[in-house]
Amino acid sequence: MSLIGKLQQIVGEAYVTTDTAGAPYLSDVRNTHTGKALALVRPGSPQEVAAVVRECAEHHAPVVVQGGNTGLMAAATPDNSGKAVLLQLSRLNRVREVDLDNDTITVEAGCILQHVQEAAQSAGRLFPLSLGAEGSCTIGGNLGTNAGGTQVLRYGNTRELTLGLEVVTAEGELWHGLRGLRKDNTGYDLRDLYIGSEGTLGIITAATLKLYPLPAAEYAGLLAFASLEDAVAFLSEARKGFGASLTGFEVIASDVLRLIATNKPQLPLPVDVWANDWAWYALVEISDEQSEAHAQEAFERVVGQGLESGLVQDAVVAEGETQRLALWHLRESGISEAQAVEGKNIKHEVSVPISRTAEFVATTVASLKRHYPGCRPILFGHLGDGNLHFNVSPPLGVSPKDFLQHEADIHELVHDSAHAFGGSISAEHGIGQVKRDVLPRYKSALELRLMRRIKQALDPLNILNPGKVLTDSRAEVITRSITAEKALS
Repeated sequence: MSLIGKLQQIVGEAYVTTDTAGAPYLSDVRNTHTGKALALVRPGSPQEVAAVVRECAEHHAPVVVQGGNTGLMAAATPDNSGKAVLLQLSRLNRVREVDLDNDTITVEAGCILQHVQEAAQSAGRLFPLSLGAEGSCTIGGNLGTNAGGTQVLRYGNTRELTLGLEVVTAEGELWHGLRGLRKDNTGYDLRDLYIGSEGTLGIITAATLKLYPLPAAEYAGLLAFASLEDAVAFLSEARKGFGASLTGFEVIASDVLRLIATNKPQLPLPVDVWANDWAWYALVEISDEQSEAHAQEAFERVVGQGLESGLVQDAVVAEGETQRLALWHLRESGISEAQAVEGKNIKHEVSVPISRTAEFVATTVASLKRHYPGCRPILFGHLGDGNLHFNVSPPLGVSPKDFLQHEADIHELVHDSAHAFGGSISAEHGIGQVKRDVLPRYKSALELRLMRRIKQALDPLNILNPGKVLTDSRAEVITRSITAEKALS
């Protein structure tokens, strides 16, 4: 029997689609990569996932796993060979258990992140992972990319929120690792190996995740700074003053708010960005476990100290939940909407040590403007964990199409600079296809050899998401040479 016939036997004919031409799931969310697939298969249980993988291994057919298809690195997009089986996990969408005494929730990989948040809230708990695509991204994708989001500062990335996993191996075996243990020192940590592997080492089918108490109050404000150095300095003061209640510290360059004011005037801004010359703003939020009054007192005390010291130039405090959500809308949606008005730009998401953020930004912006006069850096991000979204828009009057001809060189400049400052070219989006070929420029030969040994050990037939994360080893030799001077010259 053919592979397609075997797959239809396993999951049912209704859940195997072979006419995939032009289907949206063959392209990534940015439409930068489009592939082909032998079939789209939607299994309904972990056992069916395992059986599908066993058949694919038997036929040496590649398997590409896909959740909400919201990833930005094309890790869930098949190649152009048309040989891959696209494994879509949307039917694995059950909340299996909420354990309030253990503060855990066990969910399947196809659960929408927002639904997991809502299930936790219904049980009187908080699942703190939060990001812009939470209404459509899935837990499996969050785990595959080790997603970050806006509350990493307090709760950590997805890896820190995960206690146990259920995983289908490349041989089609089902590992039952859904342990709700916070301490388990019995050998290698397989859980952390699979998280962030982008579907190249195994297929995550379920996870046991940490829950937290619901905050009694959330308090936020938009703070103005004369420089990024001052914002970094105030972050240190905020950590001391707020302690564990500090959940968000998102910086936004003033040029970005002016871009919103120009391109999306219907979005109300809490400050007059034309009336002052503050260089940076920060959306600061705390989650208080006592009361609204306690949160207000703490916020006013710490921000007041910042105003007195001269680190903070001005502060607008959200009065009520509506204004707080409006501030977050500006950060999570307003920026991208304002950029979309002008067309495509060149995007980066990098991380550097927090203490070097200001120097990195100043050096990189100066280098960009020297090489590409008039270009407009669009800077914002999670200063609390050193993660910056470093986008570059074309000069006014230059079409995005013409400017995108410099995309590869600008990527290299920004990435080289981040690397020179001890940073990473991918803070939370992963590698996928988009950054696969440049990864050898920034990873040591030893790191890449170790990664390949792990891939070979766990996926000896190379059927799990081939062509993602790791490039052909010959390309490493070509791109190995890198110097900080080139980025900064």
